[in-house]
Amino acid sequence: MIGLSITILVAGAIVASGFAMYRLVAGPTQADRVVALDILLAAAIALCIAAALATARTVFLDVAVGLALVAFVATIGWARLIEQAPRGRGTPGAPR
Repeated sequence: MIGLSITILVAGAIVASGFAMYRLVAGPTQADRVVALDILLAAAIALCIAAALATARTVFLDVAVGLALVAFVATIGWARLIEQAPRGRGTPGAPR
């Protein structure tokens, strides 16, 4: 039963990564790209948890916690950067 749960977790993370990659490339605004990066990091955290469950080693949980901390700090940084950017045509620094 745990094997099926791990398989579902990995499949969901891969599907979420695919959608996030599309939004990262095609996102019309910088905010869409930031959310896509957050989804990619959340999928990476899910894969770390799946690896910890599959191998019964807790070192992957340490990596997941580290990724979560990096994701939080990066999101705050990107949000402040977007907030302070001049209002252009969707990209920071674009001519008006």
